[in-house]
Amino acid sequence: MQDLYQDRQQVLIGVVIIGTILLIIKCFQIQVWDKSYQQQHSYRRAVTLYPSRGLVYDRNNKLLVYNSAMYDLMATYNRIRKSTIDTAKFCHLLDIDKITYQKNLNKDFKRDKRFSPRKPFEFLTKIPAKRFALFEEHLYQFPGFEKVQKNVREYPINAGGHILGYISEVNAKQIDRSMGLYQRGDYAGASGLEHFYEPQLRGRRGVEHILKDKWGRRQGKYKDGVDDIPAQSGFDLVTSLDADLQRYGEKLLQNKTGAIVAIEPSTGEILALVSAPAYDPGILVVGKKRKDAFKKLQGDTLKPLFNRATMAKYPPGSIFKPILAAIALQEKVLTPYRGMACRGGYIYGPLRVGCHGHGATSDVGKAIQYSCNNYFCQTFREVVNIYGFDYPEKGLSRLVDHLYAFGLGKKLGVDIPNEQSGHVPTVGFFNRRYGKNRWKFSHFVSIGIGQGEIEITPIQMANLAAIVANRGYYYIPHFAKEFKGDTSSVLDIYKERHYTKVHPKHFDIVVKGMEDVILAGTGRRAAIPGMKVCGKTGTVENPHGKDHSTFIAFAPKDNPKIAVAVYVENGGYGSTYAAPIASLIIEKYLKDSIQAPQRQYLEDWILKQDLVTKRYYSKDTLNR
Repeated sequence: MQDLYQDRQQVLIGVVIIGTILLIIKCFQIQVWDKSYQQQHSYRRAVTLYPSRGLVYDRNNKLLVYNSAMYDLMATYNRIRKSTIDTAKFCHLLDIDKITYQKNLNKDFKRDKRFSPRKPFEFLTKIPAKRFALFEEHLYQFPGFEKVQKNVREYPINAGGHILGYISEVNAKQIDRSMGLYQRGDYAGASGLEHFYEPQLRGRRGVEHILKDKWGRRQGKYKDGVDDIPAQSGFDLVTSLDADLQRYGEKLLQNKTGAIVAIEPSTGEILALVSAPAYDPGILVVGKKRKDAFKKLQGDTLKPLFNRATMAKYPPGSIFKPILAAIALQEKVLTPYRGMACRGGYIYGPLRVGCHGHGATSDVGKAIQYSCNNYFCQTFREVVNIYGFDYPEKGLSRLVDHLYAFGLGKKLGVDIPNEQSGHVPTVGFFNRRYGKNRWKFSHFVSIGIGQGEIEITPIQMANLAAIVANRGYYYIPHFAKEFKGDTSSVLDIYKERHYTKVHPKHFDIVVKGMEDVILAGTGRRAAIPGMKVCGKTGTVENPHGKDHSTFIAFAPKDNPKIAVAVYVENGGYGSTYAAPIASLIIEKYLKDSIQAPQRQYLEDWILKQDLVTKRYYSKDTLNR
């Protein structure tokens, strides 16, 4: 009987042992080997993968804009161990106080539909990488919190703020209009190239499905990642900018107000575009100090955020005269060797437009060289009255058509936002001002010398120089040379030539006159040893203060490589500031340095001139 009992006991022990082994095997299977069980006892979380925004380079492959990591900290309220969390340590690591901690964590879950205690919400955003690196080492101690990595822009070269632009967080309207493209917390281009080429630069968001345990700790990928969608980086942009020339241009215009635009005539590529006062684009990087930077920029009376190169509308002054000459030659109002006497200015009844003393204007070239006001007022009169004194409407309309073909009175189509069209006065404009059939050429003859009702932007001025350099055509001025890897035709628009209505032969005498402006006219300070430069000065009357200084030029005379326009507000004569600055830009680009001693002296003199209270916004100045 006892033996039978022992046998039963041994069998029972064996059954228990076998059962235990089977249980251990099953536990191993369902907890380690079989992931489906694991998934049933975890929850799935879809994590947005933010793409790297396309980088931006200059024409020589110098990096202008790159990405830097920034972090948002997300919180899931129901998964936070509030009783055991070390709030003092938590706040210290993130550099926040306990009031901020409580405010950011305790949302009105009942009435605010944006938040749910069961779903992650933004606890703290825009945490710099250095700060978050300290916190991330201890993140495991704070269950219920998780990171989301995003990218902000950084600028290794402190120039080109008006061109490059900046990114900012999308607002509710942008989200609604985007049809799901953007969501809360996303960033998009807000100005400059960042905004204009947002579709190419932004990339495409991805998603990663992960498993987390009840404490919010990551357990692995859901279904081995078969449902994941990788993020696609944006296309890298190679621009036409010459970074060194851009920085040099901003340096020359420091302590001045105005603009510089330099274009490669053979392509329309913009080599430099400066608006002064300028600012370091790095001060508008997403972060705590950005709001203060914006406030200072917006509060400045000189409006440093205003891009004068594409948005300011100025009377062109005498730089308009070569264009009028070319049009008058096409219309046979002028012949290349037509001369006119000048007795101190243009006189028509009580109207008098003064002129400065100069030699005989024996031909169109000399009229440009000496910038004769009488010559161009008379030319303007004959162009407007080409159909007779009583039909100025027909003549003006014909002139306006020419000016439109030169890219005036309309937006050129440059690839940054908010370009302005300038103003070319039409028949309708004067009918509204004076009444239909109640005006003649004498009401606006000052247009013939670039004054009065005509207004153009500095980029249009540079384009005029490019047109003369090309002897009658232009490409739309633009910054984008290439998107690496992009096979679309988005940039094809910039490869099309746009012709004026003036035959190329008529530009020969105009070019000769602009060359003589540099050799023996008002632009002698723009002469560069060993180089044929063609240019035209302008002194623009300013009823509110000192006259404006302006200048357009291109070089070399044959096969030009660069066309430039410079406009310096309250700079006086065109020869004083605008012409020297333009010539320094040309020499810097074509020769890489300012070489002759007299040219170095001119450069130093320009750099020392202060026409306004010093204004240049950088990280250093904002921290003062």
